[in-house]
Amino acid sequence: VQLQASGGGLVQAGDSLRLSCAASRRIFSNNGMAWFRQAPGKVREFIAGISWNGGGTYYADSVKGRFTISRDNAENTVYLQMNRLKPEDTAVYYCAAARRSGGGFYDRNEYAYWGQGTLVTVSS
Repeated sequence: VQLQASGGGLVQAGDSLRLSCAASRRIFSNNGMAWFRQAPGKVREFIAGISWNGGGTYYADSVKGRFTISRDNAENTVYLQMNRLKPEDTAVYYCAAARRSGGGFYDRNEYAYWGQGTLVTVSS
């Protein structure tokens, strides 16, 4: 398994949750990483990205100020801290490894590897 996402669950509106994505070193160390999500009946959307060294972070407007992406290159892991969760954040969350070292790629085609997804459900 190249990417393994975890940390999803059922929470209430206003709660926090942290997602983790463990990657193999080969696809992690020099690549940008990102989190996408897909709600029922909707397309998969970019929500946060980070460059290979963590120097650049990028967010969709819908999560800016509430979510924080970070990475630990020693552990080959990328995180998504989600605060002040809303019911509209309910979705399957996917981590992805970019084909390049940058981090602000909104296009799914920029990503070569995908995790299996972890479900986040936010109740009102």
